[in-house]
Amino acid sequence: MLFAKGNRLVFRFDAEELWIEPWGRNAFRIRATKQSEMPCEDWALHKVDDKVAAEITINEKEAWISNGKARATITSHGKVMIFNSKGKLLMEEYARNRKDLLDPKCSAIEVEAREFKPIIPGGDYHLTMRFESVDKNEKIYGMGQYQQPHLDLKGLDLELAHRNSQASVPFALSSLGYGFLWNNPAIGRAVLGKNIMTFEAYSTKILDYWFVAGDTPAEIEQAYARATGTVPMMPEYGLGFWQCKLRYQTQDELLGVAREYKQRGLPLDLIVIDFFHWPKQGDWKFDANFWPDPDAMVRELTEMGVELMVSIWPTVDKKSENFNEMLEKGYLIRTDRGVRSALDFEGETIHYDATNPGARSYVWEKAKSNYYSKGIKIFWLDEAEPEYTAYDFDNYRYFLGPNLAIGNIYPVEYARTFYEGMEAQGQKNIVNLLRCAWAGSQKFGALVWSGDIASSWSSLKNQLSAGLNMGMAGLPWWTTDIGGFHGGDPNDQAFRELFVRWFQWGAFCPVMRLHGDREPRQPQVGSGGGASCRSGAANEVWSYGHEVYEICQKYMKIREQLRDYTRGLMKEAHEKGSPVMRTCFYEFPEDIKCWDVEDQYMYGSAYLCCPVLQAGQQQITVYLPAGAKWKAFDGSDEHDGGQTITVACPIDVMPVFVRQ
Repeated sequence: MLFAKGNRLVFRFDAEELWIEPWGRNAFRIRATKQSEMPCEDWALHKVDDKVAAEITINEKEAWISNGKARATITSHGKVMIFNSKGKLLMEEYARNRKDLLDPKCSAIEVEAREFKPIIPGGDYHLTMRFESVDKNEKIYGMGQYQQPHLDLKGLDLELAHRNSQASVPFALSSLGYGFLWNNPAIGRAVLGKNIMTFEAYSTKILDYWFVAGDTPAEIEQAYARATGTVPMMPEYGLGFWQCKLRYQTQDELLGVAREYKQRGLPLDLIVIDFFHWPKQGDWKFDANFWPDPDAMVRELTEMGVELMVSIWPTVDKKSENFNEMLEKGYLIRTDRGVRSALDFEGETIHYDATNPGARSYVWEKAKSNYYSKGIKIFWLDEAEPEYTAYDFDNYRYFLGPNLAIGNIYPVEYARTFYEGMEAQGQKNIVNLLRCAWAGSQKFGALVWSGDIASSWSSLKNQLSAGLNMGMAGLPWWTTDIGGFHGGDPNDQAFRELFVRWFQWGAFCPVMRLHGDREPRQPQVGSGGGASCRSGAANEVWSYGHEVYEICQKYMKIREQLRDYTRGLMKEAHEKGSPVMRTCFYEFPEDIKCWDVEDQYMYGSAYLCCPVLQAGQQQITVYLPAGAKWKAFDGSDEHDGGQTITVACPIDVMPVFVRQ
């Protein structure tokens, strides 16, 4: 049965009901369920203010609904297809059955486009949504951060789950001219195959996705931002250089590093105190044995013009001073069966339940009392290996029972804990450094970093595709550990080369942040608290020898020269949702060759960046997009666009070209 209900087109057959309705200009939200009524959660989406009046036409065989540049049809048998305003097919459900014997795709194999497979009697379903691959040349971008080298995701198999260094943000942008948000935070899978594209949710009550048609990538991205929110305005300290390592163990050590930067005349906007500065996980305060006077420390840093960021973990040790109270109030995640533990790293711990408003308020009050009141307003929200909080792992079932539908929403609610708390204090332009994010996290000030990645050339290449795809997935604030996280000896000449190339690239990332766990390990300092977490080797720019230091100094100064320009990019991200680091095709969609470029990108609209991704490389091949002239960053050469050139890249130069 097909009928209209206000601005909504409805299909109903047996237990299934499907809705197609406008959700912003040129966009539809499509939902289906076999529950007695449609679930009401909006998840990543919020109401769009655009006053859209859909045009709906219904006849015996099918129905149409039009909204600007998007037009959807559904047959009397329930098959959905979506076209643009020119009549080009953009998406088509994959169904193979004999419901319509005159359908050219009539088949006896009996495969449903929307498959609801019960996993709990009378409860949730394992949902599979199948689409035709309508064009063999289609390219797909976005979907979040995955540790693989491909910018174009067509043909890939992606897990829809968070892991350390993996962030599932299931918004895809297609070269065919559409954007698609899988608006379901359940753990699942996306296979972007050349024959069939499937999206799965392993435990859910509803099919829910959002679709938008657009003529350019920028138009699509901006529509997505209107539907899910934009980042705040990046504060001034986010435009410069950040210093971090795993880990500064004492107050004196951290202040010594900050003083050295200032004595050398090097720009430093922010320094970070990483994990285990607390007595026990879940205490959310400084260990006085190692950090005896945080107020004085913050005052001195402020006088130097340096902001302080602290790491906050969601884990609560069973020996923490807050454990019993949180247990009594129901603020900890629970299990259906088995031992109630989530991690055994430096203590037996359980995560606080960030989906519980009371738990969010409780943790914020602790952070406000012990950090915020001291002048610390920037938090590094480390989800502490978030994969452990998303699965039925070794018989532990987290997130309040068997429904995994809120598994991927955890990072959003985690960021929300601190965003809402700081917002209530009157703070604006809030930044939360996060290991993971989901669709919509950006509106809670999410700055995502790429997790505990390897210090290797292949890892460097992976981060380039990860950062660009995060931008396309609606997360314009993104950064990476310069030099990689795991390993890397500052005295190793081979690692120094990798470090230099990573540092050069970092100057043209949304946030420039030096971090890592360097070798060799340092001796244990003191006892108690986090003393057993030994620090890695030094990781300051002077730790890598004179030659590297001179190169780092050069690129830190370049970052400072770009401050006004970067501020403009951050304003654009705040107002429109535009990525800060952009694929070449984002700026030059009419240049077909730009859709094939994967190893270079645009920093905003003006700078074409060509990171060096191989050891020993002294020259690099660069494609200059058509439609502009290009001048080398040092002003030495000018070239016409639409051509490939070879340029030198000695160790102290990452090729960058300026759009004329």
